[in-house]
Amino acid sequence: MKKLNRKILLPALVAGSFLTFSCSDDPEPIVLEGIEKSSLIFTEISGEGDFGAHGDHFHGIATATEGESSTIEFDSEGNAVSGGHLHLHADGVYKIELQAWDYQGNRVEGDYLKDKATADLYKAFLIGGDLVLNPSTADESGAVFQPREQTYGDGTAVSGQYETTGILGYFTLGESNEGETLMISYVLREFTSPETKTTITRTDWNANDYATRFPGKDVLTLDFEIHAGDDH
Repeated sequence: MKKLNRKILLPALVAGSFLTFSCSDDPEPIVLEGIEKSSLIFTEISGEGDFGAHGDHFHGIATATEGESSTIEFDSEGNAVSGGHLHLHADGVYKIELQAWDYQGNRVEGDYLKDKATADLYKAFLIGGDLVLNPSTADESGAVFQPREQTYGDGTAVSGQYETTGILGYFTLGESNEGETLMISYVLREFTSPETKTTITRTDWNANDYATRFPGKDVLTLDFEIHAGDDH
């Protein structure tokens, strides 16, 4: 995140048993607001039958088996401080989970999904890499990112692709993008209007013009590298 907001607390009066002191001459305490640190967790998954990428989405995710995980840790500016050069299997399917903490140490990624009205203002994108997307291939060898939350924080169901956000999602890079080191940004965008989210399709997740097409502001931008292939 590129900008921090500061909330200034009013000075308090400290009362003792015998004396009362005014704190008006003391420095005013500052409480930082926003996200202090965050992580992206990539967990490889596998399945049977027609499991894998199909067009702009995945089959078999609900019954998939989880394997090894890799974690990228980011500072408050969205810079990777650990694990920022990620090695993936080109044909692997990965669950991606965002975790985020505020300056008081509280986990806050769930705040974006606490109910439908809140989640309607947010969507995650994976930008950069000049990727070949799966719908543009004839052999299912391109990249797919599918946000896939099932419930909101209040327990109600997330209904269909237009309501998903991408705090939880699934990703494959695909053999068409194998070889080079790719610069990728995970972007969580807040929209000016909730109606904007209903216009975002499953093929818009890598759109370089997302900022002009979907008015709002980026509240989180996490930059990292991906290298896909078996020559790790």
